[in-house]
Amino acid sequence: MEDRDFMKKTQSDAHHQGNGHSAKKKSDVAHGLHALFVNELRDIYWAENALTKAIPGMIKNATSKELVAALTGHLEETKEQVTRLEEVFSLFNEKVEGKKCEAMAGLIKEAEEIMENTEKGTVRDAGIILAAQKVEHYEIATYGTLLSFAKTLGEDEAADLLQKSLSEEMGADVKLTEIAEAHINEDAMEAA
Repeated sequence: MEDRDFMKKTQSDAHHQGNGHSAKKKSDVAHGLHALFVNELRDIYWAENALTKAIPGMIKNATSKELVAALTGHLEETKEQVTRLEEVFSLFNEKVEGKKCEAMAGLIKEAEEIMENTEKGTVRDAGIILAAQKVEHYEIATYGTLLSFAKTLGEDEAADLLQKSLSEEMGADVKLTEIAEAHINEDAMEAA
């Protein structure tokens, strides 16, 4: 609800402010995009920090060595992404702070439920991959959009940092698909 109100206010402010001059309107829109960017930056910052606490639980519950290795590697990338986001805040002269990401909180809760409701083994591994890929897709969408916003705002250094995180998320998603298709999904089918 707060995000929807924020969006309406940002859009309304950008649309209604100004005295009719196109330069003023363009400035208002840029300010609105900047505010939206910072709001979403806080959202993904909270999400990445939450994942640094959630991924170890996935690692603990996984049985496939490949899956454990992929999750362990991505945990390290996630910690680096948190640091990169802190750099982006700095580039925008904004205070480093998170804002609870309801979407990520829901995805983490869903992952926990999948692990609780499946027996240890390949079926749980398949469920962990499912949950992890949902997370990756959310992050890919968020980083992709923030990257586009940064480019539009002329923040090339921030765009470079966001591109690195986007590339890592895309790589993690591909790796999880490869692990699932190599044997986990088939083994899970046979275990059922």
